[in-house]
Amino acid sequence: MLIHNHPSGVLYPSDADLAIASDCSENAQGFYIVNNEVSDVYVVLEPIKPIVTVALDEEETAGFLSKDGSFAQKSPEYEERPSQLALVRKITESFNSDAIGVFEAGTGVGKSFAYLIPAMLWASLNKERVVVSTGTINLQQQLIEKDIPLAEKIIGKKIKSILIKGRQNYVCLRRLNETGNERDLFDDETELFDKICAWSKETKTGSKSDLTFVPPENIWQKVNSEADACMGMRCPYRENCFVMKVRKEAADANILVVNHHMLFADIESRMEGAGYDDTAVLPPYKRVVLDEAHEIEDAATSFFSASFSRFKLIKQLNLLFRQRKSSVTGFLFTLGALSRSEDRSAEVEAEIIAAKSSVIALESAASESFENDYTMRLFSQSVRRFDGVLKEFSNLLVHLSVITGVVREIIDAIDEDDRDNSAVYESRAVLRRLDDMVALCKNFNEWDEHPDQVFWVQKSRLPPALAKGNDNPFYFQFYQTPLDIAPLMNKGVYDPLKTVVCTSATLSVNKRFDFWKNRVGVTFAEQERVISGEFDSPFPYDKNMVFAVPSDVPFPDSEDFQSVIEDAVVRLILNAEGRTLVLFTSYDSLRHACDFARTTLRSTGITVLKQGDDDRFRLLKTFKEDTSSVLFATDSFWEGVDVPGESLSQVVIVKLPFGVPSDPVFAARAEQITKRGGSPFMELSVPESIIKFRQGFGRLMRRSDDRGAVVVLDRRIIEKQYGRLFTSSIPACKQVYEPFETMLSEVKKYY
Repeated sequence: MLIHNHPSGVLYPSDADLAIASDCSENAQGFYIVNNEVSDVYVVLEPIKPIVTVALDEEETAGFLSKDGSFAQKSPEYEERPSQLALVRKITESFNSDAIGVFEAGTGVGKSFAYLIPAMLWASLNKERVVVSTGTINLQQQLIEKDIPLAEKIIGKKIKSILIKGRQNYVCLRRLNETGNERDLFDDETELFDKICAWSKETKTGSKSDLTFVPPENIWQKVNSEADACMGMRCPYRENCFVMKVRKEAADANILVVNHHMLFADIESRMEGAGYDDTAVLPPYKRVVLDEAHEIEDAATSFFSASFSRFKLIKQLNLLFRQRKSSVTGFLFTLGALSRSEDRSAEVEAEIIAAKSSVIALESAASESFENDYTMRLFSQSVRRFDGVLKEFSNLLVHLSVITGVVREIIDAIDEDDRDNSAVYESRAVLRRLDDMVALCKNFNEWDEHPDQVFWVQKSRLPPALAKGNDNPFYFQFYQTPLDIAPLMNKGVYDPLKTVVCTSATLSVNKRFDFWKNRVGVTFAEQERVISGEFDSPFPYDKNMVFAVPSDVPFPDSEDFQSVIEDAVVRLILNAEGRTLVLFTSYDSLRHACDFARTTLRSTGITVLKQGDDDRFRLLKTFKEDTSSVLFATDSFWEGVDVPGESLSQVVIVKLPFGVPSDPVFAARAEQITKRGGSPFMELSVPESIIKFRQGFGRLMRRSDDRGAVVVLDRRIIEKQYGRLFTSSIPACKQVYEPFETMLSEVKKYY
């Protein structure tokens, strides 16, 4: 029955009622309704009081970072940055007016404090949670370990903040214990597994990053925490669960620091039904700061893509049933023992074997279709090449559908009392992953019914350990990728959230934000909510830096280009006595240039480092510490490299970073622009390239006293009409466009 508001006052439930309440929600009349499962009584709590937010004073908030503010008082050498104060005011306005803020802040503006101080004050004053999402773990750790503690001192308030990693970063004690019963599956890695077990008894966080060694992925995936295999409150290890501890901490935290992938995992969960008022992946929030916002399109595209590979499928099938030598293992046997249904394990085993054969046949068909290509998109002009692939997808779909259907029937026939068995939870997780693969198989066959998706295949080389004894050194990954993430961003982020602050050093193209706003859906939002601003770097680029382009280097499409740039790079390195970051757009070009440099520079004492020779962290550490070293890199090293001081005096950009026209997603987006009569080159290629170019350019000056040169060996930036869009998008500085010999002597003045 329903107990309404009583004339004499509001009826309150007993503590016992609340303890067994399963659902608490707000009804249309503004009352809290608590559903008591046991007695089926609905109890009305007190009426909801309207929430009135308290606005921040823009000048007072900016004042913390002014020359008379608390930061300056604590640091005698502190210098006020007018651009930072202006940014603080705009971010404060975004919180006060429930706005979408789009702010470009050049290197040295101090954007971290510019958004942390308003966010922390707002969270404290209004008892609201603010999420800060970043692109890299390095920036997340810097925020938690350095910036937030300092910001607390600046504002004179203790603000509870927590770094939340994906749960796959944490060990699951239940899975660890159960996997320990199958230690023989690890072959020669038993010792490493035992080390993880010993560590789990001592660690306070349970986070993989706290291990003193990097565990093999095949072991970690067996013992890490996974959302869809979590038993929640039914887990016998729940009291000591590391993920539960983090969630409890997060529940009453003011500031949550996450990465973009976790943010989108939370957004997806809310869009699929969790809503925005309850806990999903993260506790509920209405305000978010997106730092490194230039990465948002790629991060969202990657997250909302579905993928499928032979290894991904076989891993899940092996969890259900696996035959190894003379023994068989898998959840299927436990399910069969618990279930009241007839024994259908033999049917499932046969279908699993058939599915494994089918996925191998699928790869063979893909191999025949690919010829010499490494990527291939499924669309009207290529559909004939996909005939064999689509046929094998249909066969695989049949086997997977039978497997998931029969296993569900087996689980449905298990008594309620036996469903707490971990094998049931793990099997349901396997079924959900197989369901995703079934959906992908189905969608590939119905590709023309999904015009908003890109269907494509990637051919990749097997890792050396797997390639041994394998006739085919390649494997294939099948992808479904959103053509445009702008509508998703509007529906999942801008529309339901109150404040969305987007900030980065590189959001504009030719001083305009149109390209970035279009790509990430800001243009879908109510435009009266959007606040934009550009805040220039305070660094003395005009005095400390030269931007140089040799006028006599061949164009990149010349057959002589590679040999010329190999020689040019070596001479530039010698000119700077090392201290150089060389950025490429092609790994093949990088490899040949690096080999040439190592041979030529062998007797000079200059250390030549190459991306791929070691992990990113150790490479950058060596590059920073060895002031005569040079680093050859591509792709991810165009951004996130922070090497202030003497170790980096020269950045060489070999070619303008245009996207690869054959990339399937890029090609599909270009095709969409062509269909509406636009220019893919000017509307997509050039703006994307400018933003990445600006990231590479920004590697040089990381402090106000840094000096040096950015040398571009691609003279299209000067001679092509679109080149001025590149040059007008970087800070004003000394520019040199001279023959290579003259240019060398000019740039030497700035080292």
